[in-house]
Amino acid sequence: MGRVLIIGGGVAGPAAALALRKAGLEPAVYEAYPVGGEDVGAFLTIMNNGMDALAAIDAAEAVEAVSFPATTVEFLDGAGRLLAKQHIAGQISTSHDPRTLRRSALYRALTEEAERRGIPVSHGKRLVDAVVDGDRVVAVFEDGSEAVGDVLIGADGIGSRVRSLIDPAAPTPRYTGLNVLYGYTDDPALPVSTDSYRMIQGKRAFFGYTTSPRGETFWFARLPGPELTRDQINGTTVDGWRRRAAEFFTADNTPSKRIIEATWEEIIGGNAYDVPSTPSWHRGPMVLVGDAAHAASPAAGQGASMALEDAVVLAQCLRDLPRDEAFEAYVRIRRERVERLVATSANDGATQQSEVLSEQLNDRQQSRAWLYGHHIDWAEPVA
Repeated sequence: MGRVLIIGGGVAGPAAALALRKAGLEPAVYEAYPVGGEDVGAFLTIMNNGMDALAAIDAAEAVEAVSFPATTVEFLDGAGRLLAKQHIAGQISTSHDPRTLRRSALYRALTEEAERRGIPVSHGKRLVDAVVDGDRVVAVFEDGSEAVGDVLIGADGIGSRVRSLIDPAAPTPRYTGLNVLYGYTDDPALPVSTDSYRMIQGKRAFFGYTTSPRGETFWFARLPGPELTRDQINGTTVDGWRRRAAEFFTADNTPSKRIIEATWEEIIGGNAYDVPSTPSWHRGPMVLVGDAAHAASPAAGQGASMALEDAVVLAQCLRDLPRDEAFEAYVRIRRERVERLVATSANDGATQQSEVLSEQLNDRQQSRAWLYGHHIDWAEPVA
């Protein structure tokens, strides 16, 4: 076993390539889009455990260089009252703090690091089929080209083609009841929240923001409502998103509406989905990582971090065990943790649509040592 085909160049794909190269294998990344993955305009936070996973494959510094810290979280209600304030990981001691950055910046950082380590990354390669030929697998792309490998990793996101090839009866993504918007504004008149996420449970919807060192406000809004069609999403202008979002926060005594109305150039909107459980993570030489295997709603902010953990653990398993045993070990190590996260995130999303007491918020953060304090020891062999 040596050559590994990685389908998807978002978060999990390049991370898996870096981990596999460190494990002594020969990965190659195939991305469907011409320049990178989807949602390039959105932003994310890589949590403590995600940064720990990056450190295990010597990639933390590359991500830190294009991101900024946001280590504290403040919870407010729609009246502007502060309910709780604490470190994102509560009182848990971790080796790494969370980092915030645009998805596009993360894609570039991981892809450039992969290329720097001699890993080939091909764009415009949309997978249409994968044919198992003995112990090998042939990836067939939309442009008519093919690639042959010993392993094929589906890192192709929540709408994974590889998931359906592994199991045609695999569950489809579930709409969580939330439309999610991301926006950016550099209006200097807005209140700043440096090194902190300000989370606001308004009367009708949930809003959060943080301020970059350059004074740019990164914000998101989770708006309850019906699932939007692709045409509705593509046909909504920045002004349309702004007016739709601002309406949800008119009755609140918080900065949410002001921040939204100060955003003129870039707002990205869409639906939030999750995949609570995928029965089959692998079949033959094919295996899933990240959102292709398990997708959480964005409420817990752990999607990217869990994908990074997956990538590192899978590489460790393939380093230490024969392929079939490696896949079994990988699922055994990862399934319970990620499915617990999906359930936790779904609960957070539901809780954020109702009144929450400050004591509940403090207890919630303190109870998550299992989540933020997770550590991967690269040198530890997989049994």
